[in-house]
Amino acid sequence: MTRRCLEKNDNMKLLVYSAKEFEIPFLKSANNNRYEVTFTKNALDSETALLAVGFNAISIFSGDDASPIVLEKLWNFGVRYITLRSSGYNNLHIKTAKRFGFHVANAPDYSPHAIAEHATALLLALNRKIVLANTQVHNYNFIQDNLMGFNLHGKTVGIVGTGRIGSIMAKIMHGFGCKILAYDQAPDYDLIELCNVTYTPLNELCKESDIISLHIPMNYENYYFINKEKLSLMKNSTIIINTSRGELVDTNALIDALETKEIGGYGTDVYEKEKEIFFKNHSKNGIKDERLKKLLSLPNVLLTPHQAFITKEALTNIAEITFENLDSWSQGQISKNELGMELMNS
Repeated sequence: MTRRCLEKNDNMKLLVYSAKEFEIPFLKSANNNRYEVTFTKNALDSETALLAVGFNAISIFSGDDASPIVLEKLWNFGVRYITLRSSGYNNLHIKTAKRFGFHVANAPDYSPHAIAEHATALLLALNRKIVLANTQVHNYNFIQDNLMGFNLHGKTVGIVGTGRIGSIMAKIMHGFGCKILAYDQAPDYDLIELCNVTYTPLNELCKESDIISLHIPMNYENYYFINKEKLSLMKNSTIIINTSRGELVDTNALIDALETKEIGGYGTDVYEKEKEIFFKNHSKNGIKDERLKKLLSLPNVLLTPHQAFITKEALTNIAEITFENLDSWSQGQISKNELGMELMNS
């Protein structure tokens, strides 16, 4: 790939959308007073785009809306650079961004261990009924009748996607003594040797796995990757773990499968309709999403609020990558994390 030279821009002014209190210190430390940075807790959308007036760079998170109409407004307001504090970028319309001339970069490899370890935590907590047990003992109920799980050792784990995160998940599950099946269009041959991973067709993985963990990106081809058909292939004891994107799973089909005990459980850090729900406190007024209410009411569901990335190491790396992207642009260079280069060079 040819690295293009950009016009040097020493006056980089950054607006950070969806800034969380816990991440601001990491971002300030990584910036080290190099750039003028403003933080807003508001998510980016067609209305809050106006906040970017006077800034030539913005930073967004996975819950922000960088759809074509929003990008058009940002461009008209003078924004030219977008750095994502996430590896996924399905919330940003990359073709529109490149058509306008934005420079866009994400934060890949910020901490695949954080995500894989959280997936493991979801699996262990769901399987061994940790949340239920904790609730019971806090009510001084020490009965064990409803707390049965199963050994991970000897079970078959299906890893869907063996990239940065999926490969670490495979290694963790191998450490538990599990048999590893995997599905990926680009097999990792090191995993075959190191963890005895067997690559197999997706339908076979669905049929044979006791646990299925999703580690693929969200794109058009992967929308509802797990649907009614795939769910019907699974064992009635299978646990699905999703730390990727909520849209990978057909929520309606999932609820049906859980209610009819077609599968054993669902542990997730994401949800299909996170916008307007996640990253906010709804404890006073509740939520209106009936499907999410239904999921939360099911005893074989464990849901966390998109927190897998929240480790000290991951937040440090995300912040550093964010300002590394800005450094490249301010020096008139293409960031090594630049997205859509094939569109720029076409």
